[in-house]
Amino acid sequence: MQDRTEADLWRTSLGHPSYIWTEGLERRLQMVQRHVPLEGRRILDVGCGVGSFVRRLRQLSPYVWGIDVDRERLEKASPQVPGLLLAAAEYLPFRDESFQVVILHEVLEHVADDAATLKECCRVVEVRGHIVIFTPNRLYPFETHGIYLGRRYIFGNIPFVNYLPNAIRRHLVPHARAYTSISLARLWQDLPVEVVVHTQVLPGFDHSIARWGRLGRVLRTLQALESTPLRIFGLSHFVILKRVR
Repeated sequence: MQDRTEADLWRTSLGHPSYIWTEGLERRLQMVQRHVPLEGRRILDVGCGVGSFVRRLRQLSPYVWGIDVDRERLEKASPQVPGLLLAAAEYLPFRDESFQVVILHEVLEHVADDAATLKECCRVVEVRGHIVIFTPNRLYPFETHGIYLGRRYIFGNIPFVNYLPNAIRRHLVPHARAYTSISLARLWQDLPVEVVVHTQVLPGFDHSIARWGRLGRVLRTLQALESTPLRIFGLSHFVILKRVR
């Protein structure tokens, strides 16, 4: 538990980027590839952080760009990762239909305006192109972004916060949203898209394996629940939208 400055509060609201490419991230990428071809495609990673997804996607296509609002993260990443731009998700600096795939990996919950962000993503993706979304599930038993008690921030996975009434949860977690299936679907209900897939995914348990070894790998077997109705309690929603006009 610690006090935070205004700069710390802003940085926390942006989430914590993935600094290394993990088995869990590779697994998520493979999930996307089951539904969307990525090889040689024009791809935009919205909220790219330090560019981990951009770096990995450039192994599949040379036409990959990333945007983020955090200048410091981009400055650290840019020497190693080309194609990164400073921009807000609500105002993408690209022409209509510039991309074939737009990815929002654990980003939608942090933007200032999630509906405007998704509308912009729809604008810059071409007709028959895809928008890929991973974003927190309100039914997951733990709040993974930590909580605020006044100005004091408690880092970690806090149980049952997501099950509290909206007003209380927003007070404790003002820096990150979590979505039910219904609240998430409202964001695209007026957009010219159709749903290719909407499900929930369990954690990758990469940190658990690094910390606990064999026990962590036992926890990873829980991913089998994704093929059962219990997937509704997964860590994140996994959504692919296709622009139809």
